[in-house]
Amino acid sequence: MPTPILMPALSPTMEVGTLAKWLVKEGDSVSSGDVIAEIETDKATMEVEAVDEGTVGKILVTEGTADVPVNEPIAVLLEEGEDASAIDAAAAAPAAKSAEKPAEAAPEKADAPASEPSAPAKAANGAAAPQSHGERIFASPLARRLAGQEGIDLSALTGSGPHGRIVKRDIEEAVASGTGKAAPAAAVEAAAAQAAPQKAGAAPTLSGGMTDDQIRAMYPDGGYTELPHDGMRKTIARRLTESKQTVPHFYLSVDVTLDALLKLRADLNASAPTDKEGKPDYKLSVNDFVIKAMALSLSQVPLANATFTSTARLLHEDVDVGVAVAIPDGLITPVIRKADKKTLSVISNEMKDLAKRARDKKLQPAEYQGGTTAVSNLGMFGIRDFAAVINPPHGSILAVGEGSPRPVVKDGALAIATQMTVTLSVDHRAVDGALGAEVLSAFKGLIESPMRLLV
Repeated sequence: MPTPILMPALSPTMEVGTLAKWLVKEGDSVSSGDVIAEIETDKATMEVEAVDEGTVGKILVTEGTADVPVNEPIAVLLEEGEDASAIDAAAAAPAAKSAEKPAEAAPEKADAPASEPSAPAKAANGAAAPQSHGERIFASPLARRLAGQEGIDLSALTGSGPHGRIVKRDIEEAVASGTGKAAPAAAVEAAAAQAAPQKAGAAPTLSGGMTDDQIRAMYPDGGYTELPHDGMRKTIARRLTESKQTVPHFYLSVDVTLDALLKLRADLNASAPTDKEGKPDYKLSVNDFVIKAMALSLSQVPLANATFTSTARLLHEDVDVGVAVAIPDGLITPVIRKADKKTLSVISNEMKDLAKRARDKKLQPAEYQGGTTAVSNLGMFGIRDFAAVINPPHGSILAVGEGSPRPVVKDGALAIATQMTVTLSVDHRAVDGALGAEVLSAFKGLIESPMRLLV
């Protein structure tokens, strides 16, 4: 039978994606592992590989189509010996099967116990969307289709394919042994009803109770241009709204003196080794020092290197620092893993690579998800100080302003020093005020005595 190719979930939070480009066409033969398409998520453009072999029988979703739901069929793969007529036959089969015994569905619904756990709902291609329990279940499209036909819950199976992928033989063994049967249809429908989206046509309500139409009515026709939200803007709006509404922020600010750091930076850059073409191995920025200092500060105050959950605080062994990178009409936060254990030159080169690929939308999900804290630097725009919004699940974020000459008092006399204002936003559920102050005090000490960042 024809095998549907589904829109993949390229990250744990992905719900829809844009099919940016097909790299195959109808009639092409593909093997497992061949790159067949490019998918745009809200953060990156990623390549999609085939998981089965066959011939591309029909492309169902054209290039450039936005908001394609995860697990929606995007193409159909034909097995050896099949032709296009098999596609129409496969499409007609589910409808015919459901029409055979409509009366038998009612007793099944009536017998479903109220306490039965929800089973996976049917996906658009007739396969059961597996229960994820917080993790993506890897299964071949053929295995998913067979699981849907046989009523098998994929989350109850252990895959025998590469990297634990559930394949056809796993479904056949489950059918033979009677394991993994999905819950009755009533539980499925109840779960679907609870998750039902807002009714079509209902006007979304924004802050202050105003609808979209009410907002537009306040401005003259032709006086504005509408720029529809892309996936990234929707994600930014949703996540930061949730953060400000659910995370109790508090803010701590301090001025740090940069003169010693700027001298050390100049010395290190001047002494950097060069390659055969005379290009230096590294070029340190002030932000590289900030990332390192923030990481070491949290390693010195480990209780603040925390993430809040409803049942416990997660105290992290490593300090993974996200760094806000502005990209065209958006923002992304690639993560420097184990930043407390890396040298300044490694942090600098890694950050340049991540920032470039972030702007090209080539980051992998593992490179921008997770992290324990973050750094947002607007100093290059002349911003003196600001307070950043925490990006969950981080417990904090450091907002960095510009370094500029300012009047200071030294030994009872007025002097000029290069100073920078930083503001630490903290999740008060995970980190208390005194603990946040310890972090900022440690940060100030490291920045003003920067040789400590080298040992």
